[in-house]
Amino acid sequence: MATDVSKKLFTPVQVGPIRLKHRVVMPPMSRLRAQPGTGIPSDLQLEYYRQRASDGGLIVTEATAIAPSARGYYHAPGLYAVEQVAGWLRITDAVHAKGAYFFTQLWHAGRTTHVSITGSRPVTASVDPTYWADTSIVVDTSAGFEPTSPHRALETAEIAGILEQYRAAAQNAVEAGFDGVELMAANGHLIDQFLQDNTNKRTDQYGGSVENRARLLREVVATLAEVWGADRVGVRLAPSGTFNGMADSNPRGLFRYVAERLNSFGLAYLHLIEPRVKGGETIAEAQAPVAAQELSKIFRGPVIAAGGFNPDTAEAAVSNGDASMIAFGRHFIANPDLPKRIKLGLPLNPYDRSTFYGYDARGYTDYPAYAAATSETQAAAS
Repeated sequence: MATDVSKKLFTPVQVGPIRLKHRVVMPPMSRLRAQPGTGIPSDLQLEYYRQRASDGGLIVTEATAIAPSARGYYHAPGLYAVEQVAGWLRITDAVHAKGAYFFTQLWHAGRTTHVSITGSRPVTASVDPTYWADTSIVVDTSAGFEPTSPHRALETAEIAGILEQYRAAAQNAVEAGFDGVELMAANGHLIDQFLQDNTNKRTDQYGGSVENRARLLREVVATLAEVWGADRVGVRLAPSGTFNGMADSNPRGLFRYVAERLNSFGLAYLHLIEPRVKGGETIAEAQAPVAAQELSKIFRGPVIAAGGFNPDTAEAAVSNGDASMIAFGRHFIANPDLPKRIKLGLPLNPYDRSTFYGYDARGYTDYPAYAAATSETQAAAS
């Protein structure tokens, strides 16, 4: 493991107007610890994010719903109610007190949800009955994990209302003290459902050509930029990703087009999930970071690469210019002091996959920092 503190991962990088002190990013990870049903951030979440904040580092919140009808999980947070804004403000204050920067990921689940969560039939680009018949795709509800509900296609006239939901959530993010926003356009949620042609069979201006399928993404980005300025807006994509039943007939062409069109905004960053991971699983262990390698040559701004990295491969990707920053998901779950451990070459806590999605502190806020872990080991040995 690399131990040289002068490594590229620990050099500054500019993200819009923000100068980060290092390039180890905590990405969005839904952990299902918000207050049940209300979407109000919990005391557990406050402690979780506070533990993982590092001086000059960047954290992006878990997927945060922009409206009640956008919710995908019963225990996920939102940013559409004053109580949620107040709950997030406590957390942003705690993260900032440790010198870290904090973006929130704005999220519309689209079809990947259940009517008991949204209160109305879930919406998407086009209707696909085989999706809700797939019992392997489940979401967190008040009754536990259940298959998704039947969905309906958004009417063209309804899309203006979706844009206003994004605008309102972006304004709430300002009130909640965040440093910027990230658009969730990956992993089979609403924006991804419009982008990819296995889920988008529309015949209006939001369907058919790549340009039309990317229209909603561009309109949402423009809306967020009106609130924040484009240099405090990031976008997360999953090129060639198959999570939540996604696929495209020409993914390379689609995501190259999207990366190129996003250049016109002057975004804070482009955040890419490598196709070697599917949700929380690595499905192509030996695969290189192909999405970052290709799209970093097209997108003229900072690129965050996520999915299957360890400290050494992260250092290589940044040193090679494949990415500007590296996001560690599973390792950040298990190591609240991950940047310190990577910088000093310290051993990493192993993660417990069985506690990734749960409702209590176990596997969430009980992973020790390095000094605490060392003390516990010494005490046990004495």
